[in-house]
Amino acid sequence: MLRAGGNLLWALCGGLLSALGWVIAGLLWCLTIAGIPIGVQCFKFARLSFLPFGKEVVYEGGAVSFLVNVIWFLVSGIELALMNFFLGLVMCVTVVGIPFGKQFFKIAKLALAPFGAQVYH
Repeated sequence: MLRAGGNLLWALCGGLLSALGWVIAGLLWCLTIAGIPIGVQCFKFARLSFLPFGKEVVYEGGAVSFLVNVIWFLVSGIELALMNFFLGLVMCVTVVGIPFGKQFFKIAKLALAPFGAQVYH
């Protein structure tokens, strides 16, 4: 029940904006055939960004993940990370917003290097 309430408030307090950023990035990556696998990952992370409470991100990966993360960072990662970071700062202005700010920071970290990351419920 707490997760559902947190996710509902999250959507109203910026979660929609964060998820929309991931969806736009995914659509742009899907414009090229080579970018479709990256775009599909963006759509998966849009879902996480829309419903982040009760989910944990664990970072794993190897050389291929590292190379894709470097390309990702230069093309899309900086923008998504900064957007989520600043939304997190805004949420942390009040004590009530701190849990939401922590979720934005989790997503900002994910936006820097999403490939090789696993999301657990």
